[in-house]
Amino acid sequence: MVAPDSTPSRPVADPSPTGAVPVPAQAAGWVRIGDLRVPRVGFGTMRLTGPDIWGPPADPAAARATVRRAVELGVRVLDTAWYYGPDTANAVVREALSPYPDDLVLVSKLGGARGPDRSWTAACRPEQLRAGAEKDLAQLGVDAVDVAHLRWLGEHAPADVRFEDAVEAMVALREDGLVRRIGLSSVTLSQLEAAQAITDIVTVSNPYNLLDRHDEAVLRRCAAEGIAYLPFFPLGAGSMGVPAPLSALAERRGVAVGQIALAWLLAHSPAVVVIPGTSQVAHLEQNVAAASVQLSPDEMALLDSLATPGDETGA
Repeated sequence: MVAPDSTPSRPVADPSPTGAVPVPAQAAGWVRIGDLRVPRVGFGTMRLTGPDIWGPPADPAAARATVRRAVELGVRVLDTAWYYGPDTANAVVREALSPYPDDLVLVSKLGGARGPDRSWTAACRPEQLRAGAEKDLAQLGVDAVDVAHLRWLGEHAPADVRFEDAVEAMVALREDGLVRRIGLSSVTLSQLEAAQAITDIVTVSNPYNLLDRHDEAVLRRCAAEGIAYLPFFPLGAGSMGVPAPLSALAERRGVAVGQIALAWLLAHSPAVVVIPGTSQVAHLEQNVAAASVQLSPDEMALLDSLATPGDETGA
């Protein structure tokens, strides 16, 4: 497996050949996703939809402008899925960016679906994974998706579908040319190990943020083995209560609380690629600017102390 480009806790951004300051999304350095080299600040497309991740965005033009601005700022990893909307986020991405930049990395998630009542359901049978991959290709207008995550919604998965069988189905999609690389999402450490016994895994995307670190064991394994880690809900999906020390630090630094949370993720592990989402340009610019927020050792120690007991056990 290919290791991240930099070994320090906060990789140093590569200078340009002319010595110019790198574009904003590159300020936190680079990491490997398999054979691909990408900036560590990406973009999640889930918020390019309507309320409850359902239907079109309230302002489609603003959503398209946000995606375009992300690329202008140097973002090269876009995390998306056909069931965001459903059938909405991919369409916004294509309308905004097609034809795509040569170095843009489209990352999708397979294994989920939406019910008519807006519920989230599993779609992890081999035929469902293939149908989802075909939807991604048609909606994005590409021949293959650069990285496809197997999103394992275990509590919703049919009893007769084994995790290993779903991984094998993902391998078949890669062999047939629908996806180029395989990642995992919403998995445990044992499931990561089981998948690695079957095929190369280039990414893991699990819930993880400053105040919820229950996935620490998986993150550490990814860092040790050169697997990129894409935490979703990096800002707690709006549910993260704001401890007083965090608010005070943000105020003292003159930045938003969300920027501190993203900067902590980037400093915490060299494997992390953050993928915060929004449908507003101003919020996007704020998120990307977090790549330039350098935290001192004392500030990191303060933020490290905010995890609740047991959060770093990986349980």
